[in-house]
Amino acid sequence: MTTPSQLTLVVLQLVFLGLLWAFIFAVVYSIRSDLFGSRVRKLQPDASSAASSNTAVAAGPLLTPGADPAVAPPPIRRTTPATASSVNHGQLASSDNATHLAITNGTKAGQEFPLGSDEILIGRSSDCTIIIRDDYTSTHHARIMLWNSRWMIQDLDSTNGTFLDNSRVSTPTPIPLGAQVKVGATTFELRR
Repeated sequence: MTTPSQLTLVVLQLVFLGLLWAFIFAVVYSIRSDLFGSRVRKLQPDASSAASSNTAVAAGPLLTPGADPAVAPPPIRRTTPATASSVNHGQLASSDNATHLAITNGTKAGQEFPLGSDEILIGRSSDCTIIIRDDYTSTHHARIMLWNSRWMIQDLDSTNGTFLDNSRVSTPTPIPLGAQVKVGATTFELRR
């Protein structure tokens, strides 16, 4: 049996060192993307981008204000089926009766945000309307939007889910006044 030459040992050491550095870079990249998310570029609106924005792929079913609910996307799945008592326990929040969003539990408990006609994006990212930095909130976790004069909650394919009165939200769902909405470790509700 022959012993490996000095050149073979050096080559094996260099290959091992290269694989070790590749592993280290992969770990650093994974940690960086988990902490900071991916970069989002904002394009200037013009005629060509406005036409293409209708065909953009969203993180979940996309509902636009004024859209006909009869042509809304079909439900994808619901982990916990919503019952009439869990989702429709009160009057649905609308542009007429809901004036602000109040955080009831979490790091920003006690804060209130006025409701206008714009959608509210909730997540970790600095481009979100409500920024929640906790271990259970995704970069773009959920959004609250006004659709046909009713406030709806939509989960944006978050890792830990969005819950409306302890039922997981998988499709855009109307929010009753006073219903508990949970995003990560933060709970909020829509109020008069």
